[in-house]
Amino acid sequence: MPSICDEKIFTNIFREYSETLHNYLFYKTGSTDMAYDLTQEAFTRLWQNCASVLFDSAKGYVFKTANNLLLNQYEHQKVVLKFQQKPALPHTNESPEFILEENELKERLEAAISALPEKQRVVFLLSRMEKKTYQEIADMLDISKQAVEKRIYNALETLRQVARIS
Repeated sequence: MPSICDEKIFTNIFREYSETLHNYLFYKTGSTDMAYDLTQEAFTRLWQNCASVLFDSAKGYVFKTANNLLLNQYEHQKVVLKFQQKPALPHTNESPEFILEENELKERLEAAISALPEKQRVVFLLSRMEKKTYQEIADMLDISKQAVEKRIYNALETLRQVARIS
């Protein structure tokens, strides 16, 4: 069985899967730069762990690694955003109870959104947070506009159910 640690074999694996992996990451992130960086990092890790990865599982390894790197990147971005959004001293005329309820609602909403299935969450956040049109999202993810509409609908239904339960 060929060894991934052989430079020629690794190069062939890179040539065969790098473009597909880059496109997959671009569809998930909407960022060419981030997709490129994550692709490079996934293949770097494959090279670093070449002795422990079987040739037949190389594709799965780089895709799984890239997906995990992407999830870690999203978690890091959430932490950064959380600290950026915290005001030093809140200046409000609202009661402390109102502020507490508002914060609890925000936390429940964030938890519900993060619990959505990945396809629904990606489309929902692109639509609601990044203000992309359904057609822009469809083009970005290479799906139909109707698929985007269905995913948004399903995400909203899931969020409504969570709101009723809470």
